[in-house]
Amino acid sequence: MTTHHSAPFEKDFYQQHPDVAAWRDSDQWRREQRVTVSDRQAPKPVRTFLEAAFPEGITAELEASGFEKPTPIQSQAWPLALSGRDVIGLAGTGSGKTLCFALPALVHILAQDHLKPGDGPIAMFLAPTRELALQIKSECDKFGSSSGVKNTAVYGGVPKGPQQRDLGHGVEIVIATPGRLLDFMEEGVTNLQRCTFLVLDEADRMMDFGFEPQLRRVVECVRPDRQTLMWSATWPREVQSLAREFLSDAVLVQVNNAAVLRATESVDQRFELCGDEQSKLATFYDILANSAAVASGKAIVFCEKKRGCEAMVGHLQRRGVAGASLHGDKSQQERDYALQQFRQGAVRVLVATDVAGRGLDVRDVTAVINFDAPSSAEDYVHRVGRAGRAGATGVAYTLLTPSDASVARELANMLRKSRHGVPSALQRVADMGGRYDDGHRRWGNGRK
Repeated sequence: MTTHHSAPFEKDFYQQHPDVAAWRDSDQWRREQRVTVSDRQAPKPVRTFLEAAFPEGITAELEASGFEKPTPIQSQAWPLALSGRDVIGLAGTGSGKTLCFALPALVHILAQDHLKPGDGPIAMFLAPTRELALQIKSECDKFGSSSGVKNTAVYGGVPKGPQQRDLGHGVEIVIATPGRLLDFMEEGVTNLQRCTFLVLDEADRMMDFGFEPQLRRVVECVRPDRQTLMWSATWPREVQSLAREFLSDAVLVQVNNAAVLRATESVDQRFELCGDEQSKLATFYDILANSAAVASGKAIVFCEKKRGCEAMVGHLQRRGVAGASLHGDKSQQERDYALQQFRQGAVRVLVATDVAGRGLDVRDVTAVINFDAPSSAEDYVHRVGRAGRAGATGVAYTLLTPSDASVARELANMLRKSRHGVPSALQRVADMGGRYDDGHRRWGNGRK
């Protein structure tokens, strides 16, 4: 499955807009937006879609998308990626990172020779889950149609036939989970000999899932002179090591000092202290009935176990609330159907295990309820990030019992570094170590 060296290719397409060239206080903008960049010579950020200087069709799609301007990570990542640089992007969930690589990939592809029969993709996007792969695909569909760039998503858990047909017909972009991609490569269905634009999305999650050996096998098959972009919400040592190995002279872009674990500040984080599982259910019903955030949009409820998800859907139905569940025991068809029902609003509440903690992008989620506390601060960050996406705001409720003291301490340490500090209910559980004063206490916003 090794690749051969091919003809040279172009990867620097950035044309600086005159307004950007004339801009004198870009460093102040970075400070205000909490954007840091590792290379002092990096191009200035762009403030508008027009300044990004994309082809006309892409700019028109951006302006029609309902967003007023680029997100902070897009502002800095677009000029770097369009310049042909390798980029490491560290940004929290909901920051708009998908378009950070999808749009430069389209520009890159349009400058290359057309695909010939038997050619594999020009751009390869690797993702840890089928849900994230499908989310990326929807963005590629939206922005690639005006330029005629074809894509397909390749992931396990579904029949190979339709994916194989797409690959056989030739597509410029393949969005893939590593295992299914390697299956097709070993079967000779596709190859990476034309691949000059490689993206590793949610690299930290791919490492969590044990994909490192598969990633290495894929990267071995891509041209060494490729352009590579890596995206991660966190910056653990093993991801840093992978970045040093896979990327060349990369520029590191961070938003909100993303290397330090933190939850998105566009979400109001509330903590509810419950004496036991029974009072936890009562608190949940209270939130369901009285929360404006739950009433105004969609909610995702996180449970620790698959069985808990099914029980919760039953509780919701008995209260006349339409709910659907998403967990590892569901078939791909059942998972797709649950997500479709949720996206379309046929059900307002999705009950999920951590399978939905990352890579699930539903724009109008206004509330996250951690019925069962997450096992780590990192899982908490990703759960909470399902609300308040793309610049919107949201509320996250976390229900805690005395047995959650360990993760409460971890969350308190993380939130101590945030603008709002540690909510008092969270601090009380963190200080408990198993003690609990009788009665059910509840602190609304949890402020001291």
